[in-house]
Amino acid sequence: MAVRVVTDSASSVGGPDLERLGIATVPLVVTVGERVLSEDHLQDPGSPAQVASLADLPRTSQPSPGEFASTFRSILAGGDDVLAVLISAGLSGTMRSAEMAADIVRSESPGARIAIVDSRSNSMEEGFAVLAAAEAAAAGAGLDACVEAAEETTRRTRFLFTPRTLEHLRRGGRISGAAGLLGVMLKIAPVLTAEKGATGVAAVARGGRAAWRKIASLMRGDVERFGLRRAAVQFFADRAEALRFSAEVVEPIVGATVPLVPIPPVVGVHVGPAVGVVYETERPMREVMRG
Repeated sequence: MAVRVVTDSASSVGGPDLERLGIATVPLVVTVGERVLSEDHLQDPGSPAQVASLADLPRTSQPSPGEFASTFRSILAGGDDVLAVLISAGLSGTMRSAEMAADIVRSESPGARIAIVDSRSNSMEEGFAVLAAAEAAAAGAGLDACVEAAEETTRRTRFLFTPRTLEHLRRGGRISGAAGLLGVMLKIAPVLTAEKGATGVAAVARGGRAAWRKIASLMRGDVERFGLRRAAVQFFADRAEALRFSAEVVEPIVGATVPLVPIPPVVGVHVGPAVGVVYETERPMREVMRG
């Protein structure tokens, strides 16, 4: 019996990998006012910049249990087990929707094999866990081994990024208005990361270029200590900035060109224009899963 991997649109896994590995995607939704932006619209080349510049802060919503249940039923009907690797439960209610869906489907089909893994992050850090699970499945691994592949990957990955401004974080309530104002006045540029399933501050710097140097220092230290398996530069709204970041920060450490992967709009709307790097090391950076 094969394993099919399911993820959500907060991961950055691209179309070619989705098709190559047979990964199913259940979308989150971005709403602006009363208008729901479709997944197709959000993938248009100019969409991230348009979303980032909106006066009204967009809202995001997780998939419903019904959407997950429909996907799970379809996979099980084909004779495969289900493994959902999803955005952190600390960042979205998506995990809860999937768990409810799994309970519904198991009540309909006792014995249905469905596993759900919390990636403890989003974007390509989530994506690396998704790919690890799907690559294991493609190699013939069973459900338990695919779960282990995803969970082990979360111990070896880190997402470091810096937003161009604190405004989106302030407007979204992720930092206080006073902290946002103080940050602007002092020209503080935070280096953000995903730790313990939530967004945290890895370092602070005075200005964007200083934040880039902080990211380089943190990444270089991890690579020297734990080795490097793969990396990707991530960005929201400004590809040209991502190219500069890659050339100045990431490629000197990696020693090669790395892929540029857009931050999904359902994630980017909360931080605004940003640039960063996701990398996976050869050896675990964390001895236990982030909990």
